[in-house]
Amino acid sequence: MVSRGFGREKRLLTPRQFKAVFDSPSGKAPGKSVLLLARNNELDHSRLGLVIGKKSVKLSVERNRLKRQIRESFRLNQDNLVGWDIVVVARKGLGDLQNVELAQQFGKLWKRLARSKPAQQADAQTGVNDNPHA
Repeated sequence: MVSRGFGREKRLLTPRQFKAVFDSPSGKAPGKSVLLLARNNELDHSRLGLVIGKKSVKLSVERNRLKRQIRESFRLNQDNLVGWDIVVVARKGLGDLQNVELAQQFGKLWKRLARSKPAQQADAQTGVNDNPHA
């Protein structure tokens, strides 16, 4: 079972990793004032990168709150997102959403992204994670 934490291995850390997702995303999920780009990463876990600029969210307090909320939502939903590198791009207006609205929106976005995963990979994934204690 993949750990539910959010350690270094679950993050996109280098500009090169971000660039790979931006240059050739294999999945997209646009939402209200946010865009999710995803790309297959051939790993047994997903990785998350956040792009929340001053231009789209002025106050650092708001940017930090958004990052915390998005990371937590990702942490809770990462079991469905195995094998993706995901970049969340914030747009104007995202900082205006309440935490509850953010959680709901990202819940939907993760589901949409998980559904857009190529079928043959999804099948391969299910065989790996068969949990005898389910």
